[in-house]
Amino acid sequence: MTRQNGPVMLREPYAPNQNDMRVLVTGGAGYIGSHAARALSKHGHSVVILDNLSSGLRAFAEGFPLVVADLGNPKELPNVLSEVDAVMHFAAHAYVGESVENPRKYFDNNVRGGLALLNAMLDAHVGNIVFSSTCALYGIPNVVPIGEDTVRNPINPYGTSKLFLEKALEAYSVAYGMRSVSLRYFNAAGADDSGEIGEAHDPETHLIPRVLLAAAGKLDHLEIFGSDYPTPDGTCIRDYVHVSDLAEAHVLALEYLEGGGLSTALNLGTGTGHSNLEVVRMVEKITGKRVPLRMVPRRAGDPPVLVADPAKAKQVLGWTASRSLSDIVSSAWKWMQSSSSRNVVPK
Repeated sequence: MTRQNGPVMLREPYAPNQNDMRVLVTGGAGYIGSHAARALSKHGHSVVILDNLSSGLRAFAEGFPLVVADLGNPKELPNVLSEVDAVMHFAAHAYVGESVENPRKYFDNNVRGGLALLNAMLDAHVGNIVFSSTCALYGIPNVVPIGEDTVRNPINPYGTSKLFLEKALEAYSVAYGMRSVSLRYFNAAGADDSGEIGEAHDPETHLIPRVLLAAAGKLDHLEIFGSDYPTPDGTCIRDYVHVSDLAEAHVLALEYLEGGGLSTALNLGTGTGHSNLEVVRMVEKITGKRVPLRMVPRRAGDPPVLVADPAKAKQVLGWTASRSLSDIVSSAWKWMQSSSSRNVVPK
């Protein structure tokens, strides 16, 4: 691939019958990045993790070379990128509410840091990247299930920051030949089957771990935001996809690019929605414990239903989510009970 606006030559696409890839995973000590790093390793690829450990956990990077660095101060990037064939980019702040309260933090890290990475990739002649995007860039969609051609109209700075980098990738593809797959997750959940890594956010805002915390008696009660939505039980419906299924999709996306695939964006979801109350009942079934609930008013900007149309991911990558809500909850519960969880999850 040639850079169309300058002398830089990007590396030729990886051929599957050649040596396995060397992959830089930014944010690889975080929740989804750490699962993707393990999936890459299982597929025979070499991994280098770059993480500033502001929210990632050193324990999640065990077994991989770790470069502790910040994309906002990318002096380490040239040396790291000179040793890899491709990039998976997870390094971003990801709390919707916080992004509304502190948009500067999100645009500085997610946008400025992302652009620093793309520019360093150009300088190092690394031409392929899988980007961790989000369904938040759709905002409140008019049609469900949501296809990739749905208008991107985010309603918070987090979604806007992800949309900005998607647009940058589109521009860099046209101008420089950089190729990318932007993977738009729906609700990532669950934990690795080993029980060694899982969800460990501080603060923990995601529904499934909070329901499990309530079941375990670590929360006095679980708050359900809104019971009057136009859904069968009045609570929000979301598409929950297992983090290990997401990790597999990232490997397939990278192999697709390295095999010569064109830039694209793909939804990652199951195509099936579950309400908040359905999640609670599943947790009660898996754990055998009652979850104390408190219904509270809706949060501003929460759509009633967010469900993916994952058909394009199946067409392009041959990927389909294979794990059910029961699998998600069971693996998350196993992780919460494990010694690994007790060692890393913030109290």
